[in-house]
Amino acid sequence: MKVSYHGHAVVKVEANGKTILFDPFISDNGNTDLDADQVKADVILLTHGHNDHVGDTFEIAKRNDAQVIAPFELATYLGNKGLNAHPMYIGGGHEFEFGHVKFTQAFHGSSYQEEDGTIVYTGMPTGILLTIDGKTIYHAGDTGLFSDMKMIGERNDIDLAFLPIGDNFTMGPSDALVAAEWLQAKQVVPVHYNTFDLIAQDGDAFAHEVKPGKGHALKPGESIDL
Repeated sequence: MKVSYHGHAVVKVEANGKTILFDPFISDNGNTDLDADQVKADVILLTHGHNDHVGDTFEIAKRNDAQVIAPFELATYLGNKGLNAHPMYIGGGHEFEFGHVKFTQAFHGSSYQEEDGTIVYTGMPTGILLTIDGKTIYHAGDTGLFSDMKMIGERNDIDLAFLPIGDNFTMGPSDALVAAEWLQAKQVVPVHYNTFDLIAQDGDAFAHEVKPGKGHALKPGESIDL
């Protein structure tokens, strides 16, 4: 299984002949190696409805006939726009052909801004646990630190965790270090930083502070094999 990072909160998982994308914010992302017009995906997983996470979902899903899995209100919104959307919610899990998906809580907001400035409510923000071939990946989405991360770590054998470190809108590095400790993940990758000046952080410094051998500050396009 190949898991790659592509700037901001964009993560790609390639396993069993399937390509799964988390939060494909590409076209307006100056910190990615991807070309939205060329991206292939069978499945798109969305943590919440903010534009810098929904990103290029519409175009990618339509071009690839990809299934989109998202929190209920966001999935309903996308389904009304013609996408093949599967609704889920916090605490719920579902076995798909490609693997098992479970949504966790996150402490943030969730809305989508239309081109005319209209704000559409898209439900609660979430994190996502993706399990394929006995390996579990946790994408925390956009969130602050919360104590139930201890429970998530205790109840799940997490092989790889993606944690936001940008501060201002999400956890900063110091809180993300606590999250990494609580989650007990075997490997930790920082996300949601350096896309904009307001969330500039030193990913390498964060990775160095994670328990030895567990932290990896991937550059856009770099990957980890699970």
